[in-house]
Amino acid sequence: MAASSSSSTTGEKKMFTLKSGDNEEFYLEESLVLQSDLIKTMVKEKRISSIPLPGIKSKTLVKIIEYLKKHAELTASNKEDLKNFEKEFVNVVLEELLDITVAVNYLKISDLLEFCCQAVADRIKDKSVEAVQKIFRIESDFTPAEEAELKKETPWAFEGDLDDTTN
Repeated sequence: MAASSSSSTTGEKKMFTLKSGDNEEFYLEESLVLQSDLIKTMVKEKRISSIPLPGIKSKTLVKIIEYLKKHAELTASNKEDLKNFEKEFVNVVLEELLDITVAVNYLKISDLLEFCCQAVADRIKDKSVEAVQKIFRIESDFTPAEEAELKKETPWAFEGDLDDTTN
């Protein structure tokens, strides 16, 4: 793990290896991996080129890499293409979006984290408390009497779409 990053004086770009929790390896240019504050810190402090990411599945890492590449490519050019890409990027089932959001939070990629959090918020907007609890697998620890009292005190919190669809 203490290997130095691979670069040469002939102008080759530094490459880094990201290793997912399910042991897939992804080779990326330095400019892409350094968008992650976590990786930036790891590279600066330890001078490593292989970065283990045990809590991130390869499927999730593929999506994050896709975003980083496309964002780098489109940011300087067509804003409309970037908006279309971003809209399509979050057009996944909610569980996958949540996996991406958690991974991006861990990697400390602030722009993508903000974007994913907004997409999650948009998905649960206008959902009832019960639907949000189902979506996030939250079990209520209120007694039936306490829940009835809450519904009486804050009826607005229990209004909204009962659909807990995670798509």
